[in-house]
Amino acid sequence: MRIRHLALSALVSTISGSALAQTIYPLNKAEILVGSKFDFKVEFPGAPPQGTVRVTINGEDATKRLGGKLEYIDKEDGQDHAAYVLRDIEIDKPGAYTVTATAGEKSTSVVWNVFDTPNGRSARNVIFFVGDGLSIAHRTAARIMSKGLVEGRYGGELAIDDMPNMALVSTSGSDAVVTDSANAMSAYTTGHKSCVNALGVYCSKSKNNLSHPKVETLAEIVKRKRGMAVGIITNTEIEDATPAGMIAHTRRRSDFNDIVAMYYKAKPDVIMGGGSPNFLPKSTLGSKRTDEDNYIDKFKSDGYTFASTATEMRAAAQSGSQKILGLFNTANVDGAYDLKFKKGTTAKFPDQPNLVEQTKIAIDALAKNPNGFVLMIESGRIDKYAHSLDWERSVYDTILLDNAVKVAKEFAAQKNDTLIVVVPDHAHMVGIIGTYDDDLPGSSPREKLGVYEKSKVPNYRPDKDGYPESVDLKQRLAFTFGAYPDHCFDARPHLEGEFVPATPGPEKGAYVANEAACGSNSAMRVTGNLPKEASTGVHAADDVVLTATGPGSEAFHGHIDNTRVFRIMVTALGLGKE
Repeated sequence: MRIRHLALSALVSTISGSALAQTIYPLNKAEILVGSKFDFKVEFPGAPPQGTVRVTINGEDATKRLGGKLEYIDKEDGQDHAAYVLRDIEIDKPGAYTVTATAGEKSTSVVWNVFDTPNGRSARNVIFFVGDGLSIAHRTAARIMSKGLVEGRYGGELAIDDMPNMALVSTSGSDAVVTDSANAMSAYTTGHKSCVNALGVYCSKSKNNLSHPKVETLAEIVKRKRGMAVGIITNTEIEDATPAGMIAHTRRRSDFNDIVAMYYKAKPDVIMGGGSPNFLPKSTLGSKRTDEDNYIDKFKSDGYTFASTATEMRAAAQSGSQKILGLFNTANVDGAYDLKFKKGTTAKFPDQPNLVEQTKIAIDALAKNPNGFVLMIESGRIDKYAHSLDWERSVYDTILLDNAVKVAKEFAAQKNDTLIVVVPDHAHMVGIIGTYDDDLPGSSPREKLGVYEKSKVPNYRPDKDGYPESVDLKQRLAFTFGAYPDHCFDARPHLEGEFVPATPGPEKGAYVANEAACGSNSAMRVTGNLPKEASTGVHAADDVVLTATGPGSEAFHGHIDNTRVFRIMVTALGLGKE
C-alpha cells in the first residue's frame, strides 16, 4: 500500500508540475508559412519578473531573432501568470525552429515547421467551397435524389464528386476531439490549430476575446502580398463562423459586432450573405449593434455597391462593380428547399438570391483583378438543417452546393489556372439505412422501414437543377441521425417549415421533445442520446471527404490534417518568399 501511495504522489506531482509549465503560442508542431504574420506569446505561471525569464529560438534570443516590440505583462488581466508577447512578426527562412521558454528551473520547448512554397505559383485563382457539415450520407442522398439510381447504378455524377483528386481530412481542434465550424475553418484559412469557438487566434489565457495571439488568414495574406481580390459568400449570416474565418481574429465566434468591424478592416472585394442587423447603427430599428456605427454606409463610402435583394445584386453586377456588399436577410438566407417552395422567411424576404447566382456574380466581379482572386463559398445551411434533424432541407442545400460547384468548374474550364477545392469543415453523425414505404403494413416508422431487399429505390423526380419536385413520396429515403435530443419522429418530411426537434422544458437549461411534432398517430417519442441541455443534433469527429481539381490539386491525396488544406492552397498560389 505504501508503494502505491508513493507512486500516486509522484504521479500527482508530475501532473501538477506539468500544469505549471510555460505555454508557448504557436503550439508544438505548428506549420507556419514563410513571411506570414503571427503573434508570438509565452505565458509564465506564477508571474515571474521579466529579468528571471528567457525565451530563445534555436538558441538565439527571441526578440533578436523575430524582431518586434516586446510586451511583458505582469499578471495579465489580474491572473497569476505573466505574458511575453511579440505581435505581428514573421519568419523569413524555412526550417525547424525550436522555441524554448525558461523561468527558474522550469523550461518548456516546442518545435515549429516553417515552410516555403519553392516551386512558384501554379494557380492564379483559388475557389474554396465549404459544405458546412457535409457528410458522406449527404453526398449519397443528393446523388440519389438528383441523378437517380437504377439497378444499383447512378444516373450521373455530382460535380463535387467528379474531380480527379480526393483526400480524407481529419478535423479535430487543439482542445477537443469534435470541432465546431470556427476552429475548423481557422485551420483551413490559417494552417494553425485552434480551439472550439475561436477564429484566427490561438486560445490563450487572456480575458479579452480580441487579445489572443493572432495568425494571419489566407484572405489577408493574398491581399497583402499579391494584391489579389477576395470574395466571401454564404447563405448563412455573413458574420457566422465559416465566412468570418476568412478575416476574423477573436476567441468567440459570437462577437458579431467585432467581426463586422474586421470585415471593414480587411475589405474583401465581394461580401454576400445574411446578417444585416450587425451592420446597422444601434438607433436603427432591428439593429443588433451596441454603437452608432453604420457599416453599410462605411462600405458604400469606400466604393462598394450595396445590394439587399437578388435584383439589386444583379444590377450591381450589370454596372460592372468589382466591390459588392450583399446582405439579403436579417438572419440566414433561406435554403434551397424554402426558396423553391416559398417557405421559411420568403414571405418577408421574397427576393433572396441562391448560392448559384451569388457564385456566378462573385466570380465575374473578382476575375477582373489582374492579380487573380481567392473566393470562399459556403453552403452553410447543410449544417444548420442537419442540426435540426431536417434531412431533406439539408440535402437540398447539398444539391445547391453542387450546382454552385458546376458554375466554378465551367469558369475554370476556360483556362487551366484555377484550383477548386470542395471540403466540409466537419461531419454530422448521419447515414442512410433503407427507405420508408407507406404501403407497408402498420403505422409507426419502425413498421414502415424497409432495410436490405425491402429498401426499394424512391422515385424522386428532379427538375432541371436536380431538385426533386416533391419529397412527400410514398417511398422515401430513411436518412437517420445518430446524435439527437429528445424529440418525436414520424418519418415524414417537414413540408411547412424547418423541423424544431426540442423546446425548453420545465427544468432550467434542459430541453424536451417539441410537443407540436408529437400529435401524429404515427409519431414515435425518441429518448435523446445527447445531454439534456442539447436542443439539436451535434457534430461528429468523423473524417470528411475533400475533392479538388485544377493546378496544385494533385497534392490532395490519402489522409491529411485540416491544416494541410491551407498549406496546399498557399503552395499553389506561391505565397512563400517573394
